[in-house]
Amino acid sequence: MMNHHGQNGHLNGHVKSRSEVKVSQYSYDDDSYINKKLPKELVLRIFSFLDVVTLCRCAQVCKTWNVLALDGSNWQRVDLFEFQKDVEGPVVENLSKRCGGFLKALSLRGCQVITDQALGIFAEQCKNIEALNLNNCKKITDATCESLGRHSHRLRKLDVSSCPNLTDNALRSISTGCKYLEHIDISWCVRMTDDAIDILSKSCNRIAVFICRGLEEVTDHGIEQLAINCPNLKKLNVQGCQNVGDEAITAVSNHCQDLISLCVSNCTRITDAALQALGNGCHQLRTLEVSGCNHLTDNGFQCLTRNCHELQNMDLEECIQITDLTLAHLASHCHRISALTLSHCELITDEGIRHIGTSPYACEYLTILELDNCPLVTDVGLEHLVTCAALQRIELYDCQLITRAGIRRLRNRLPNLRVHAYFAPVTPPPSVGGSRQRYCKCCVIL
Repeated sequence: MMNHHGQNGHLNGHVKSRSEVKVSQYSYDDDSYINKKLPKELVLRIFSFLDVVTLCRCAQVCKTWNVLALDGSNWQRVDLFEFQKDVEGPVVENLSKRCGGFLKALSLRGCQVITDQALGIFAEQCKNIEALNLNNCKKITDATCESLGRHSHRLRKLDVSSCPNLTDNALRSISTGCKYLEHIDISWCVRMTDDAIDILSKSCNRIAVFICRGLEEVTDHGIEQLAINCPNLKKLNVQGCQNVGDEAITAVSNHCQDLISLCVSNCTRITDAALQALGNGCHQLRTLEVSGCNHLTDNGFQCLTRNCHELQNMDLEECIQITDLTLAHLASHCHRISALTLSHCELITDEGIRHIGTSPYACEYLTILELDNCPLVTDVGLEHLVTCAALQRIELYDCQLITRAGIRRLRNRLPNLRVHAYFAPVTPPPSVGGSRQRYCKCCVIL
């Protein structure tokens, strides 16, 4: 980290504001051609587009560039992810002292040695911070959130995902001072419960994006309170929250009718009732991820697609009960689908692909189609996709009835298409005599 910032104390110096940058500060013996010809204001403007590494290198060129490169106005957005292994407490402390009120966005994603002490100093110095990413900063505790609640009143976006030491008290502190919070990610903060969501949502009712993947202590009650208190919710991700089910999604559908993105992947309690509720209440829905929700059927998707015509991205992986009928509903009602995942939907056949590929509107925007482990899809299904001019990528891993010849024919019609496929060897191998019936691997095991 220090190699990028030099050995001359660049992280320790005070960066002056734009108004403090005066001609008298520049060294008059610094008579390089570029410094004579370019106005200082223009150089400062150019520097404003540079990243951290380049700014620090420029600061070592000459005295003039040092003053301009370290001007606080160039350090409004700082991402230290590239240096995560080298970022220690003093780096954050010096950076916060240098940037002060200029700093609006800071990412310390993956900086695992950062502690509460450094972030406490940061919160005191950088009171205008609006976006803070502390993902995977595993050493921080509730004390960091106490500092943020005390000083960071303009905070709008906070990511504390994968910070396992945080508890409900962390969100209690955030709720006291960060009233403008709009986006929060508490994924994998495994000690947080419904109480945390309840406390936060009551005080921070502007929340539009809420992400809490992998929280087994979160139940329908917590998400219901979020929906009631935050009617402007637009994006909700509860992936892997095993105790979230239909009641929560029904509450979201009733109270958050501007919802555009929902992820309930691996929420195994979700049923068709949730899809029906979304169809009744969330007509602006664009992204739906229900991977691993194996209770969903064609009936649920029929209810959804009748009213949610804005759907664009759908992940239906391992929705093992759906059939070609679901694709028929999509083709009839949802004409803006751009990304569709049907991997491990083993009942999908060429007929379902025909609905998508030959509908006059269904394939107009389709760019990504994933069909991994769809054993009933054949080369005939690929033929139905030749009119999908926008198609950019198709996944065909372990589609045993797809051949290389079928893929070649598709690529001849769509030369820019990227095809990801894998052809496994025949299992089991043909018998020596050739007269015995061949069985699939599963049948042999059984």
